[in-house]
Amino acid sequence: MGKEAILTAKDLCKTFSNESVQQHVLKNLNLSIYKGDFTVVMGNSGSGKSTLLYSLSGMDRPSLGTVTYYVDNSSLEISKFSNDKLALFRRNHAGFVFQQNYLNDTLSALDNVMISGLLKSKDRKALAAKAKQLLGRVEIGEGDYRKFPTQLSGGQQQRVAVVRGVINDPEVLFADEPTGALNSQNTINVLDILTDLNKDGQSIVMVTHTIKAAERGNRVIYLADGVISAECDLGPYMGDYKDEENPNIEKAKERHAKLKEFLQVQGW
Repeated sequence: MGKEAILTAKDLCKTFSNESVQQHVLKNLNLSIYKGDFTVVMGNSGSGKSTLLYSLSGMDRPSLGTVTYYVDNSSLEISKFSNDKLALFRRNHAGFVFQQNYLNDTLSALDNVMISGLLKSKDRKALAAKAKQLLGRVEIGEGDYRKFPTQLSGGQQQRVAVVRGVINDPEVLFADEPTGALNSQNTINVLDILTDLNKDGQSIVMVTHTIKAAERGNRVIYLADGVISAECDLGPYMGDYKDEENPNIEKAKERHAKLKEFLQVQGW
């Protein structure tokens, strides 16, 4: 039995116009995202990675083509939605994590998560319990709940942003270079969180330019000039290929080599 598609993009085109110049960023692109997958999108600068992410998530509209979600036994062609209906769809079905955390500096860590959750649920008590449970899971303890973002480290801020992205149980979590502004250790911490979320069934689509982040996905899509030039099926993440204590180190090394060879062939 094949994988279950959670969304499909068909003949997706995105064109930006600047005076008399048109830039065709996505060109008749076709793609399915499958439930439970950790899909990674890679490509050189200007290949259309972020544009694809925004078009799939409803953050932006394609110039041509369709984006269809399969939710609650219904097909939702979001590319035809009004702005208000699209905003409601994103609130209920899509989560977002960006390179910059975009936390509200006037709200505590807990309130940054809560304010997103209250857009969907009005049960403050249940929502607060859920938010605290998720914050605890990413090692934001009770002593940090009431801290403002400026009182948290960059890694802590991004972990709060991840919790904000999943508080409404999105069908898909979209992540655009989520570790791009973090140091090495915080990068690993955030990637570990995303990996754990995916193991629990969270579908993720992540744009990245690093092989360290790409290794967390089970499927890697490579964009070139607005089209998918190739993709690589990596299978599940097997842990750090450099960790001598990793019981799956040999499989992890094979997986790393497979991804590295794939990227080299693509000219990465």
